[in-house]
Amino acid sequence: MLAFLADDESESALRGGLAEWTDALPVRRGNVRTALRVLEREPTPRLLIVDVSQVEDAAAELDRLATVCSPDVRVLVVGDRAELSFYRGITRELGVEEYIYKPLTRDNVSRLFGPPLAELVATGGGHGSAAPHGGHIIAVGGVRGGIGATTIATNLALHLSETTRGHVALLDLHLRGGSTALALGVRPGAGLRVALEEPDRADALFLDRVSIPISDRLRLIAAEEAFDANPAPTEEGVSRLLELLRSRFNIIVADLPIPPTAIERRVIAMARHRILVMGPDVASIRDAGAARRMVSAVAGGAVPLLVLNRAGMRGALSTALVTEGLGSAPDITIPDFPTQLPKALNLGRPALHDSAGFRRALAPLGREISGTRSQHTESGLRRLARLLRR
Repeated sequence: MLAFLADDESESALRGGLAEWTDALPVRRGNVRTALRVLEREPTPRLLIVDVSQVEDAAAELDRLATVCSPDVRVLVVGDRAELSFYRGITRELGVEEYIYKPLTRDNVSRLFGPPLAELVATGGGHGSAAPHGGHIIAVGGVRGGIGATTIATNLALHLSETTRGHVALLDLHLRGGSTALALGVRPGAGLRVALEEPDRADALFLDRVSIPISDRLRLIAAEEAFDANPAPTEEGVSRLLELLRSRFNIIVADLPIPPTAIERRVIAMARHRILVMGPDVASIRDAGAARRMVSAVAGGAVPLLVLNRAGMRGALSTALVTEGLGSAPDITIPDFPTQLPKALNLGRPALHDSAGFRRALAPLGREISGTRSQHTESGLRRLARLLRR
C-alpha cells in the first residue's frame, strides 16, 4: 500500500481514520503527478491513494497514472471537487474505487477507505473482483515464416515497456520452435503449456512463476516444447491466460503463428491492435492479401496494420514494387539490418539495444500503438523548444 497526499491535514485525517493499518501504509508528500513520476520507476502497490486537489485536469492525470500502474491496482482518490459528475467520471470510466473530497475527516476516511484496505489484507494482497480496466492486447504475426515477425514482436514489447513505462507482457504462442526467449537470452520452462491445456491450474501465483522477468517493466511468457511433443492448448485455456495477463499488465504483445488455429483466432479477436509482418518478396505480397482478409474477418472488420520488414534487402523487391503489388503502401516500413539483427539474436541480446537504426525504425510502430514518443524524441523536442524561446 502507498499514499500520496498534498498536505499535513489530509495525512493526519488519513492516519487517524486508518489507524489499524497505519504501519503498513507509507504516506509520501505530493499529488497524482508525484505518484506518476515515482511509479514510473517503482513497482505498483496493490492499493494506491492519490491526491488530485488543485490539479486542473485531474481525470487526465489519473488516466496517465493508469498507464504506468499494473491494471490490478486498487486506486482511492482524494480531491477538492465535490461535483457528482466528477465522482461518476473517475469511478465509472477510470476504474477508481472510491473518492473523498476535502476537508477529510477521520470518520469518512474510515467509512469509505477502510473496507478496501480490510479486503486487501484479508485476501493477502489480492483483488476481490476483476480489475475494471484490463490491459490491451497486440497480436503480431508474419504473413509467412522467416520474415522477422518474432523480431518485431520481441523488440516492440521492449520498446513499449521503455517508452510508456507501463507493465508489458510478451506472450510467445509458438510452443515449439519459438525464438523470443533466444532473442532475450533466457530459457523458458513448461508452465505455458500447462496453463493452455489445464486452465483450472492457472492463477495469479502460477502466472508469477511462469513469467520470466526481462526488465522491471517487461516479462516473457514462452515455452520450449520438444519437436516431437504434441501440445493441445484449448480456447478456454488461452482465454483464461489472457484474462490473467490483462489483470496484471497494461500491454500484452502476443507473437502468433499464422495461419492461426482456433487458439490464435481467439487472441486476434480479443486484440486491440493486429499487426501483420511481410517481407519484400512476391510470396509475401501474395500472402499479405489473404492474411489481411482473414484477420479482418476474425476481428469483426477491423483492418490490421501491415508492416514491411527488411525493406531494401539485397536481391529483394523495391518498396515501390511492393506498394504496386499490394495496391497501397504498407502502414510501416522497417529497413533491412543484415548485420546487426542476426548478431543480436546469436548473442541473446535485444536488437533494439544493439542497433540505433533499428530502434529509430521501430519507433513509428510504437507510436502507432501507444501514441507515446520515445524519450529521445521528447528530449529533442524540449531542446528545440528552448532554442525557439531564445
